[in-house]
Amino acid sequence: MSKSRLPSLVYSLNPYFGCEHGCIYCYSPAVFRSEAVAHNWGKFVKAKENIPEILTKEIQRFEIGTVGVSTVTDPYQPAESNFKLTRKCLEILSKNRFPVSIQTKSDLVLRDVDIIKSTGFEVGVTLTTLNEDVARKIEPNASRPDQRVQILEEFHSREVRTWIFLGPIIPEINDDVENIARILGVAKRTRSKLLYDKLNLKMWVLERMRSTLEQFKPELITRIPNLVKADSNWWQTVSSNIRAKSTEESVMVEPAFP
Repeated sequence: MSKSRLPSLVYSLNPYFGCEHGCIYCYSPAVFRSEAVAHNWGKFVKAKENIPEILTKEIQRFEIGTVGVSTVTDPYQPAESNFKLTRKCLEILSKNRFPVSIQTKSDLVLRDVDIIKSTGFEVGVTLTTLNEDVARKIEPNASRPDQRVQILEEFHSREVRTWIFLGPIIPEINDDVENIARILGVAKRTRSKLLYDKLNLKMWVLERMRSTLEQFKPELITRIPNLVKADSNWWQTVSSNIRAKSTEESVMVEPAFP
């Protein structure tokens, strides 16, 4: 485990390095400051095969605090179905009474309903759009939107706390009023808190998005940098819409990075 600087988390734990979901907007590669990693991100994953053994030893010297699983790489990679590293880590954390906050885009998390209980766990699902065609283009290898909704519904039925990460919100891709209203509807139905965030243009992100954005609107690539500035009219409008609609629906919302 390592210390986390993310809100509400004390530690982070990543059983895998790299990611096979292939989301075009991911800025995780910027953490490693490697252009080679950035260009191949989404095409590889490496399993930390000895992580359960290491965690078992080192957890004894950590004070109890909430652990984010995971903060850089989705903990439910396709490879997880074979390696079961995330599952083993969850068992260790639970045994040692560490609260766990899971964030994923994969319905593989449903495999672990026997471990993920209402006490000590929360499950967050990244849900950028409910439009399957859009999702296939921007998150090609992640679980379908309807499968992610099923995650929220299942854990809600089991009284596990759930939340939705609506992010990134990309100008003219998933920022429309209807999409936001539908996701807020899911949040209301599953009593999930909703965190939202705009596209983050860290190193290499725009370059990795280029070919996909051109499928939507060829000229969008040149306008996005100005649109996603924190003080842009676009972001003020989108944020206001989210807050207004959440009030109507009685859904708790807040910016992911206030």
